[in-house]
Amino acid sequence: MLRIINSKETGVQDLLRKVHGVDESLINSVRQIVEDVRINGEAAVFHYTRRFDGAELSAATWQVTEAELEEACRQVEEEFLAALRRAKANIISFHQKQLQKSWWETDSKGNITGQIYRPVERVGIYVPGGTAAYPSSVLMTALPAVVAGVKEIIMTSPPNADGTMNPYTLVAAKEAGVTAVYKAGGAQAIAALAYGTENLRPVQKIVGPGNIFVTLAKKMVYGQVDIDMLAGPSEILVIADETARPEFVAADLLSQAEHDPLASAILLTPSQELAQAVRGEVEVQLEMLPRKEIARKSIDSASGIIVTEDLEEALALANEFAPEHLELAVEDPFRWLGKIRNAGAIFLGHFSPEPLGDYFAGPNHVLPTGGTAKFYSPLNVDIYMKKSSLIVYSRQGLEAASQDIIKLASVEGLDAHANAIRVRVAEEC
Repeated sequence: MLRIINSKETGVQDLLRKVHGVDESLINSVRQIVEDVRINGEAAVFHYTRRFDGAELSAATWQVTEAELEEACRQVEEEFLAALRRAKANIISFHQKQLQKSWWETDSKGNITGQIYRPVERVGIYVPGGTAAYPSSVLMTALPAVVAGVKEIIMTSPPNADGTMNPYTLVAAKEAGVTAVYKAGGAQAIAALAYGTENLRPVQKIVGPGNIFVTLAKKMVYGQVDIDMLAGPSEILVIADETARPEFVAADLLSQAEHDPLASAILLTPSQELAQAVRGEVEVQLEMLPRKEIARKSIDSASGIIVTEDLEEALALANEFAPEHLELAVEDPFRWLGKIRNAGAIFLGHFSPEPLGDYFAGPNHVLPTGGTAKFYSPLNVDIYMKKSSLIVYSRQGLEAASQDIIKLASVEGLDAHANAIRVRVAEEC
């Protein structure tokens, strides 16, 4: 059952600063998998896929074929496809507004400086499998890459034990413009994307959420490739006042609790009455969930309700927690929006529940977790872009700046740097 604690109790900090430690043996296991795939390629990928997913794969079967994609399209309902396409349109529209343009400017001496934007050429997207299918994650990771102009989008996702893949996930990949899909999950998939195999060229960037194996593997290959972020268990923090409906708040808390036993679902409210009502409603709704065993573990061990003195204190605690998802279920939520400094995604009002962002509204649902919203942003088009600086100086411009450059280089003891300026501004040139 959801615990209710007062904001002045010591348990508040434990709840808000929940740290998920990683056993050293797990780190070593992931490192072994990554190194094995780096050295042995597909043989290692197939070995770990058989070990962890129970699927027998080969060089001829681990890439999804066009026939498999067509079969997946036949298996899904028209209603799903229609909903997927409407969500796709919203996601594309939102992310198109993030596109940056190359620019340059000329100063009074004719010198040009600027910045050139180009897409990463080849990216890997990881889509979780296992206990659930996530076609929405396909859209959220692939479509911003499409908007950015990425030429090749390589997707990996765990197969079923019979070597097939979830048809909804495959249809989403086809609709999103994914270039190729490979049946691989976990650390072995991340290593294959980063280092390449006999039949899979390495990518330059890996994005997408996953379990602890995936997260640790992304951390280990960073530097070989770029990554988006290190995602942890899901989080939702709801700030609610007496105008909130308990059944709404309870449903939103459970929407994240069902993800993972370590998922965090927290309510901050100055209303003791609402706190009690939400706790009771969570118990009622929990019994109706197919994933209630997972949600129960989250509710009992990683979640809670904090009764605050007022909304000001609730907002201060929320900024300290820096949640992945933050809901403001209060009267006049725009009044309080300016006080939110740290959050992955912000949902305002009683009719903007977190699943709206997960599936349909358009903003990305791959968000910073574990307090990293203090310095990370949601997955966005910029993640798929590279920026190059542009510098074009005239003879006159270089001469005007030469003494400043020579002085700075000399102070640093880099005489060759200074000389590269001197030889250009000498009179005989």
